[in-house]
Amino acid sequence: MSLELQLFRFLAFVGFLGFSFVIFSISMETISPNVFEQKEIKKEVYSVWALPPEDVRPRLKKLMESLRSEFGGPELEPHVTVVGAISLTESEARDMFRKACEGVKAYIASVDKVATGTFFYQCVFLLLHPTPEVVQASAHCSNQFGYKSSTPYMPHLSLLYADLTDEEKKEAQEKAYILDESIGSLKFQISRLALYKTDTEDKSLKSWEKVAESDLKPN
Repeated sequence: MSLELQLFRFLAFVGFLGFSFVIFSISMETISPNVFEQKEIKKEVYSVWALPPEDVRPRLKKLMESLRSEFGGPELEPHVTVVGAISLTESEARDMFRKACEGVKAYIASVDKVATGTFFYQCVFLLLHPTPEVVQASAHCSNQFGYKSSTPYMPHLSLLYADLTDEEKKEAQEKAYILDESIGSLKFQISRLALYKTDTEDKSLKSWEKVAESDLKPN
């Protein structure tokens, strides 16, 4: 084999390696970041909840469990929704939640009555007095999250998630008063907010989970 032919083949091989490296580099730049960032750019549904204090939770849980055993529905944590369901990445949700909590101080929530609603997530609930502190907490947090509702804020603590008839709702409402006669005058302090994943398509609530929690500054 002549020296010229060997040199030609060597240069061709080097050229092939160089071309392959360029193609590989382009592929890494255009594909790999998407793979690595796929988890980060994934959006899920989040909500912000106000949590009742630990000394009140057992009372609420007992009432909720009794209603659920008779009327059905999934198990849920006692909470007052502060920011409704909104689609965000986890990093966005965590950052917004942190900033929102910085601007809210602990406040008092007072029950007005046991009420019923018109859909699954507002079946039977404790309607709260819309005091300035309660309304402002939601307004501040909603603003931080860029959340806008088509209806005025109605502070409430759900006792039962279910699809019931109007008659069944009335029965559940009356049963709540029988199970806890003074529940309509309950008053408690909100000193903790929590960020939850709340896929509203999942009515079993099995995918719902707490992502972060924050203690509020004393008022």
